[in-house]
Amino acid sequence: MTESSGESNGFGRNTGDERARAFKAAGQALRPEAGTPPPRRSRRARSQFVIFLNFVFSSLVFLVVLAGGAFYFGKREFERPGPSRTAETVLIKPSTGVREISTILEREGLISDARVFQIGVRAHGADGQLKAGEYEVKAGASMYEIMELLKSGRSVLYSLTIPEGLTVQQIFDRIRDTPELAGDMPSEMPAEGALAADTLRFTRGMERKAVVEKLKEDQQELIDAIWERRDPDLPIKDKNEFVTLASIVEKETGIADERPRVAAVFHNRLSRGMRLQSDPTIIYGLFGGQGKPADRPIYRSDLDKKTPYNTYQIDGLPPTPIANPGRAALEAVANPSKTEELYFVADGTGGHVFAKTLKEHNENVARWRAVEKQRRADEATAEKDADSKAN
Repeated sequence: MTESSGESNGFGRNTGDERARAFKAAGQALRPEAGTPPPRRSRRARSQFVIFLNFVFSSLVFLVVLAGGAFYFGKREFERPGPSRTAETVLIKPSTGVREISTILEREGLISDARVFQIGVRAHGADGQLKAGEYEVKAGASMYEIMELLKSGRSVLYSLTIPEGLTVQQIFDRIRDTPELAGDMPSEMPAEGALAADTLRFTRGMERKAVVEKLKEDQQELIDAIWERRDPDLPIKDKNEFVTLASIVEKETGIADERPRVAAVFHNRLSRGMRLQSDPTIIYGLFGGQGKPADRPIYRSDLDKKTPYNTYQIDGLPPTPIANPGRAALEAVANPSKTEELYFVADGTGGHVFAKTLKEHNENVARWRAVEKQRRADEATAEKDADSKAN
């Protein structure tokens, strides 16, 4: 019997081999099994173009988020209360752009950031809607409120009052001395009586020449309108005489109810060929448009001085008006009272007393002189008493 290298198990298998295989199988069982391999990336996913698109999309998302944040914070800054603690005025000159306006507002402490104001104005489509002018900005006004204020054009308004009875020279002096106006005066003054008596409302920087032109236009329009509805039987032949007589009435009385009556006296005297004998014409003949000094009385000798305006010396009307009459004086001359009165004199209380005859007039003059004498005596007594108390 031949010997074998291994023992038989009775089934014709080599027992040693089986043990080796069993040992090998047990070792393999201890090893981890290989996982499922990842899928291979497609060529499209690995494309540089796709990578670029992903970058662009990510950038756009980032920019949208950034823009949204900037819009939110910019809008909040544009609408939040401003830094000013008190109301302030700011002057915006004509032809000033949004950039310069924003710089002015920031410099004046009315807004916190000029760039935010610029962007906000443009975002609201108001770039070309901001108007020149002088504005009063309330304390704590937001950029939005300031933008709306500049859009509205509600500028600060100033007043210039031209009283009735001033001469052209006196009106020019007022216009020249108004600091809120700008520019030079006209090189030539208009004719006496050509400027309206009015209260003008204007914004800072309005040209002085423009003010004069407006007063001229308003006065001419007024004269034309009243002249058209005048009494047809008046003893005046043209608009110059009309305005001239109105200027005399204006200077004779400041009481509205008296003007038609004073005008009637002058019309009656003109109709009868009597001299007007008006004291204001003496003054204009002596001092012209400058006016009489306040402390200078009219002397008896002044009545005898011959000037083109002294109606104690000339017949009829002076060659030009002696002042700029207002509406009431023009209306009075165009449609005077219907009376036969030829004289009037001051009554000592600011008004006048009227008379039809020279005799009545002389009596009124005597009473007026008595009133004036008593007034001067009372003033002297009061002054003496004041000196006694002072000592």
